Amino acid sequence: MCYNLFMVRFNEIMSAERAKNLNAVVLAFVGDAVQSLYVRESLVFSSDFKTGMLQKLASMQVSAKGQAKQYAKISDLLTEAEREIFMRARNAKKPTKSKNADVAEYNISTGFEAVLGFLYLTGQYERIAELLTAEGGQNED
Repeated sequence: MCYNLFMVRFNEIMSAERAKNLNAVVLAFVGDAVQSLYVRESLVFSSDFKTGMLQKLASMQVSAKGQAKQYAKISDLLTEAEREIFMRARNAKKPTKSKNADVAEYNISTGFEAVLGFLYLTGQYERIAELLTAEGGQNED
């Protein structure tokens, strides 16, 4: 099966309604890439490390454990719509299991990724930066 990967423009914005109707695990798929690029770009701009160290530092944040920790910091900051997306993804049936995190962390990380994916697809880049750099409270769901 052949897909034309260039039918959309890079950073094309999707309507919030269409994005909300996507499968929550699909939103998480996008959100994982969004966080990975954000973290990698941040590391490159703020350090002079070699790629091995960059990978190690990035993987600490872009992992189920790292994402669950970041979610704990931002859970009180989520809007009602973001919380709804988080809950839908957290509770979704996932096609894979985490190798290095427990089920609760993995479920939280999937919800967190879905929120990032939704925000990215709808063009809310400043909101992504706000959530990824927040140092809020330690409330856990």
